[in-house]
Amino acid sequence: MTTDAPDLLSVAMVTLGCARNEVDSEELAGRLAADGFRLVADPSEADTVVVNTCGFVESAKKDSVDTLLEAADLKSSGRTQAVVAVGCLAERYGKELADSLPEADAVLGFDDYPDIADRLRAVVAGETLPAHTPQDRRLLLPITPVERSLSTAPVPGHASGPASVRRRLDAGPTAALKLASGCDRRCSFCAIPAFRGSFVSRRPSDVLQEARWLAGEGARELFLVSENSTSYGKDLGDLRLLETLLPELAAVDGVDRVRVSYLQPAETRPGLVEAIATTPGVTPYFDLSFQHASATVLRRMRRFGDPDSFLGLLDQVRSFAPEAGVRSNVIVGFPGETEDDLQTLCDFLVAARMDVTGVFGYSDEDGTEAASYDGKLDDDEIRARAEHVGALVEELTSQRAAERVGETVQVLVESVSGGTVEGRAAHQGPEVDGSTYIVDGGVGVGDLVEAEVIGSEGVDLYARVL
Repeated sequence: MTTDAPDLLSVAMVTLGCARNEVDSEELAGRLAADGFRLVADPSEADTVVVNTCGFVESAKKDSVDTLLEAADLKSSGRTQAVVAVGCLAERYGKELADSLPEADAVLGFDDYPDIADRLRAVVAGETLPAHTPQDRRLLLPITPVERSLSTAPVPGHASGPASVRRRLDAGPTAALKLASGCDRRCSFCAIPAFRGSFVSRRPSDVLQEARWLAGEGARELFLVSENSTSYGKDLGDLRLLETLLPELAAVDGVDRVRVSYLQPAETRPGLVEAIATTPGVTPYFDLSFQHASATVLRRMRRFGDPDSFLGLLDQVRSFAPEAGVRSNVIVGFPGETEDDLQTLCDFLVAARMDVTGVFGYSDEDGTEAASYDGKLDDDEIRARAEHVGALVEELTSQRAAERVGETVQVLVESVSGGTVEGRAAHQGPEVDGSTYIVDGGVGVGDLVEAEVIGSEGVDLYARVL
């Protein structure tokens, strides 16, 4: 990750948040390396530290601020000359963040990304750059699908253009590959569309080109990321574009498997279910953002669905792939949520038999519709409900893992250390869905091995190579 030119300005990228941010960091790293910066892994060895922040929920914002402060401390003890905030928190709050955090030498928005090298040089030279001014990025893209399909220009107001320079920051066998940026949905609890912008698909040719490059860089699994993968292609005039793209990605030389993240249940059509579940080289893995199960709560969330429709979708999935992996997230304590609504959610979780479920207690987000709702629950009640659902989920996911004992799974080995071999089976997404541990050795990082599950602990599995 380093070069042999010590006279070049060095930069360390620190990434917080989701896999989409990881791609953004690698695109920024690619631009910086191409423009004469030397990339280093250790922030204490960098002339400048770029912190790619997360602005999703309160805990993520706090982590981002704490990380910026830790990086700023390096200025008094090491070679670090400047700390720069980028990413969603910087984009969302801009000058407000800069005023409250003078330890950061610059707060840059997405529009600064194409000129990131010039921005960093200016900061290191002691220039004071104006802090990013936030705006509602949904207003920046009044483009119809026809106009989008005829245009090859970069999309205004988005972090990356059609085809971005990229430098891998992690040499592991899994790599995130961005399908799109932004979101057109208007969920009442979510601020992401306001600072990420409207939904914009990358062109299939650009996605495929980057997939081939990632395979050449050692990626064996491609993890397709976006704010809403089920919308891919709609702005290019073809809502079924993902179904046709998946087999092409799976056929890329060197790619062993392709995984799709973040499916919106209301948009998950039968053809897409079949494509994900049955296309050779595509993992039967369904990251379905249910968020709740009560129809009443979902309507207040500006979402759609109910237990019957959600369970029907899961039946579709399992009719094609009985052992498919299913994960989701739910929000507990949403304004107006009753005890009956909570029980509806719990009953659904029991019936759904999902591999992993993330449980989040509701909190107001700046600028969202839900922040103005009545019927707010107090913090103690939200915490109690989240703990209740969390305990139920822990039990259910442990049971689901135990049900997989005796199954044959394909495990991608991600690390071998001190005799411990850790990887992921097809039903386990990167970082969030647990691991599969191979109990006998003889395998290396990047190997895809067939193994029999012989035990489980929580969501983790133990398996023996066949």
